[in-house]
Amino acid sequence: MLYVYDPKALHHILVKDQYIYEESVDFIQTNDLTFGKGLLATLVGEHHRKQRKLLNPVFSTAHLREMTPIFYEVAHKLRKTLTEQVSQGEKEIDMLSWMGRTALELIGQSGYGYSFDSLEEGAPEHPFAAGIKNLLGNINDGGILVARMIVLPLVYGVGTPKFQRAVVNMLPWKALHDLRDMIDTIHNTSVEIVNKTKQALTEGKAGSEQRVGRGKDIMSILIKANMEASEEDRLPESEIIAQISTLTFAAMDTTSNALSRILHILSLHPEVQDRLRQEIREARSKAGGDLDYETLSSLPYMDAVCRETLRMYFVAHATPLYHSAKRDMILPVSTPVTTLDGKTVDELFVPKGTKMFVSLLHCNTDPEIWGPDASEWKPERWLSPLPDTVAEARVPGIYSHMMTFLGGGRACIGFKFSQLEMKVVLSLLLDNFKFAPSEQKIIWRWNGIVQPTTEQAQSPNGDKKLQMPLKVSLA
Repeated sequence: MLYVYDPKALHHILVKDQYIYEESVDFIQTNDLTFGKGLLATLVGEHHRKQRKLLNPVFSTAHLREMTPIFYEVAHKLRKTLTEQVSQGEKEIDMLSWMGRTALELIGQSGYGYSFDSLEEGAPEHPFAAGIKNLLGNINDGGILVARMIVLPLVYGVGTPKFQRAVVNMLPWKALHDLRDMIDTIHNTSVEIVNKTKQALTEGKAGSEQRVGRGKDIMSILIKANMEASEEDRLPESEIIAQISTLTFAAMDTTSNALSRILHILSLHPEVQDRLRQEIREARSKAGGDLDYETLSSLPYMDAVCRETLRMYFVAHATPLYHSAKRDMILPVSTPVTTLDGKTVDELFVPKGTKMFVSLLHCNTDPEIWGPDASEWKPERWLSPLPDTVAEARVPGIYSHMMTFLGGGRACIGFKFSQLEMKVVLSLLLDNFKFAPSEQKIIWRWNGIVQPTTEQAQSPNGDKKLQMPLKVSLA
């Protein structure tokens, strides 16, 4: 196995030779059985390209500009509820829970024209939310993880879906049955969303106007574009359904944990929080209220705080899969490597089957690229020219010389969506609230993605309960 973070090597693995260095079979098979053939299950070849071609327009800047008011509608609900909670004074609140609920409602309304959560205190949790939230932990459960890696490649595709279902039902394995039930709930909700979208489209303008998001949601545009696409570019309905669970899974935990991390950091750096709040208030005062897409995107300190947090503390430190060489390859590196026999080489022989562990965090915090302060959280670095070494490294990421959202044909399709989501929520929260550290020490754990808990947290099954308590007060 190779542990890789060299920019030139990453360019070959993720861009130039991306169809030679393929993702692990276990990862693709698990995604197929969990979500269906969405983007995460068709990571290679023409199939993946066709899906991205149809989805790309709904993640464009032009479309995000139109969706910004929908984002604000959701964020205002969150602000109202938090205001009610702290109206009598400072209160400790689990902000991870609220960020998760908000992230799901954002993707629900802007993605599917569907509301999962009223964002009111004490509102019942939608079954889809519970399924998505618990899915990652269940998939990475000890026994399930071993079965995924060892058993799944041997039995994947054996028999009909009906036969496979009967086998799962027959096995006396509670964790597997829990996972089955989560997937059922997610799938059934996805089917409901697609059917409601199709019905609204057949009703024309009147049907779209009645939907949450007023027909500008991702699913409405995707289904309409699919109906109008040529025969060779059209996706079967099963793949449209699969995109819902795929995009929700990819968007909900990642963005909610990124927002939670930013709030945690700001609570520890009140001077940064105050400076950012001042910038937001000045912009909102000038705009007379909520900020449009262009204004949000052009706030320098907001952008600096988000970029620096995504550089150092993004939720996926490494690709959640291995890349494996399909044939013998030569892998060049930008920084020469000294071999065990003392030779210095600028390329490596990679035998067929070699696995690559791609470390995104290591590339994002490499002092050879970012300078001696690479391991420090410093938003100010983005307010002046970056070191020449950053541009010279030619990191193949699609975002700000970083690997946070990957690069190449399998880069994160929704990275602009995620940034807009974070900035809309932050612009309202920081204008209205102050955040201070809780007495409970927050620790960040690797659960497939990086998630917060506390030293005191304990769930009924003995694991650490995911949470991030902060002291919240009116600003």
